[in-house]
Amino acid sequence: MGQDGQVSARKADRGRGGPTCPVHRAADGTWQVHDFAVARALLRGPGTVQAGLGIETVEKLPARVRRPVLYRDGPEHREHRRQTARYFTPRRVDEHYREPMVRIAEEQLGVLRAAGGAALSDLAFGLAIGVVSEVVGLRYGRPGIRRRLERFFPEDFGQPGLTSVRGLYWLVRQNTNWLRIHLADVRPAIRAHRRHEHDDLISHLIAEGCSDVEILGECLTFAAAGMVTTREFVCLAAWHLFTDAGLRERYRSADETGRLAVLRELLRLEPVIGRLRRRTTESVRLPCPEGPLTVRPGEYVDILLDDANTDPKAVGDDPLLVRPERAAAVGAGLSFGDGPHRCPGADIALLETDVFLSRLFALDGVRMSGQPRVAFQEAIDGYEIRDLTVSLPRPGLG
Repeated sequence: MGQDGQVSARKADRGRGGPTCPVHRAADGTWQVHDFAVARALLRGPGTVQAGLGIETVEKLPARVRRPVLYRDGPEHREHRRQTARYFTPRRVDEHYREPMVRIAEEQLGVLRAAGGAALSDLAFGLAIGVVSEVVGLRYGRPGIRRRLERFFPEDFGQPGLTSVRGLYWLVRQNTNWLRIHLADVRPAIRAHRRHEHDDLISHLIAEGCSDVEILGECLTFAAAGMVTTREFVCLAAWHLFTDAGLRERYRSADETGRLAVLRELLRLEPVIGRLRRRTTESVRLPCPEGPLTVRPGEYVDILLDDANTDPKAVGDDPLLVRPERAAAVGAGLSFGDGPHRCPGADIALLETDVFLSRLFALDGVRMSGQPRVAFQEAIDGYEIRDLTVSLPRPGLG
């Protein structure tokens, strides 16, 4: 039960008010999917390619530059995912990444212990940066990677372009940030990997013949997918646990399997990215409840994940309430996507979140000392949790 006597429910409300029908066409001509089964069929089926997520900017790159895997589709994308799958298997995550996760989590909690209080988003970002750096191979950069990434992923992304002062400023700023990260983080890592091969993503990309620019693009893609999203989920999950005593006790007393079930259920209810966009390359038939619907080539489809994940036909009764027992059947819903572009780092994100939060909530007297603020990134319908601070009792004050 929560502080108000209610079972924990959604906190990052995107304000859509619930779907009026499973699939409908918005005023701008975009198809919107709210139904879980239809969304999963679209993500798994043929005839669509990635859209949104900045792909319009990536498409302006010279043809000779290979796009990051997030922005590729078809046989080339499938082959890349097949070759890199070994870095993300559950066994690999457990055997290779658990120890660094524990070490990095303890380092961040050491900051909290020393100061007596900290912004949880800062601790979570330090955790996510450290873990992704281990997975990708960004271990050789100069100090200050957090600040460089914060500049690259600001709260106000803006829109690039040459038609306004704001757009020109955004373009110059982001190009400067690309250069900073390349010189301080990616180039030193590439040089170290060329001197000595590692069993990680950067060594794989070098072996494939990728240029430094292409490796930079992949590293920044993983930074966005693995650092920024994990930071937000850690904060959101902690917010639920701090404000729901029953859920907190369940999490604290459970084994790892039980704790991961709690986290999967929270992620089902609170997907960090709220919308996935696809563009059709051929006619696509959607298996809608009222009968098949055909989307024509070149049209856009938005999958509204927070609606799909709360479709009672797929997830059961009371879909807006936290019920960890349903995770055995539905997991995190579609929060990691599905089909060819399903997030490869799902197991990494869940385990690092649990490694950190299980240790955070084991601290004697830990409490939430600041009221969280929720904002949304319109481009991805993603939430940002800020001003959530955590504190420990001061020695001698009880």
